[in-house]
Amino acid sequence: MIAHRILLAAALLALPGVAQAQFPNIGGLVKGVQNVKKLGDSLRKIPEPEEIKLGGDLASIILGAAPLVQDAEKQRYVNRVGRWLALHSDRPDLPWQFGIVETDDVNAFSMPGGYVLISRGMFDRMRNESELAGVLAHEIAHVANKDHLGALQSSLRNAALGDFTDYVGGSGGIGGAFKTALISAGKDMFARGLNHDDEYDADRMGVVIAARSGYSPYGLVGVLQTLSAAPEEKGYALMNKTHPLPVDRIERLDRAMGTKFDTVTAVVEDLPSFVALRAAPAPAAAKSTPARAPARARSRRRN
Repeated sequence: MIAHRILLAAALLALPGVAQAQFPNIGGLVKGVQNVKKLGDSLRKIPEPEEIKLGGDLASIILGAAPLVQDAEKQRYVNRVGRWLALHSDRPDLPWQFGIVETDDVNAFSMPGGYVLISRGMFDRMRNESELAGVLAHEIAHVANKDHLGALQSSLRNAALGDFTDYVGGSGGIGGAFKTALISAGKDMFARGLNHDDEYDADRMGVVIAARSGYSPYGLVGVLQTLSAAPEEKGYALMNKTHPLPVDRIERLDRAMGTKFDTVTAVVEDLPSFVALRAAPAPAAAKSTPARAPARARSRRRN
């Protein structure tokens, strides 16, 4: 029945006069499909300020469900490492922002325009700074490659949107209705994850970014080994749903890296500052005592 309907539609489209007479609105439908393709194809070419604004809107979706961890010291540290890595990416001039979000789930997210968030569950499982660098570099690679815009493009091509001018403002900005469609597509993207090929590419480019920045190129491999050791735990469910299996990622990275990094020396595996940060007492929960007080207390004790 579905195949029959597809053939019937194709026949009608091949006879525009008959189609227009029997289905007076079919011309608008065809125009809508054409406009969706224009929207999707143009999404990767949106001006950088619009990309940054879109990324901020998408980041708000994550932060609405999982706010930032109330630990200013850790947030500053992650931003310092992340921005250093971003300087060695293909898009160093984006206004990069990094953060740790309050959830036990093990995951990391990035959004167009330079927004990168990792979960507290992920951060707490990191054994050294090169692992932190590996995860952040992977997410930076997604942004540099505009993988999210490609994923949103695919979603928009499947959407029944209206006229192109309804969604793009006269100055080339994103209109309100189009923005709503993009946010909806963004939620779907977070639930489904990116294309697996994009994930493998981000693994490879993340290793390069980490090495360029002076970190061990094997930090990401260490994280993937941790992930592969406990795939059935509840906190790993979303990660496993939205990413290729860790063992597959390790195997592909091993083939891609080969012996290319064997001669790389004087790289950072860990730093005393990260060891101290990981050893610091956990901050108070956001709904109870504010986290800033214990943070200041830790600072005084170190002084």
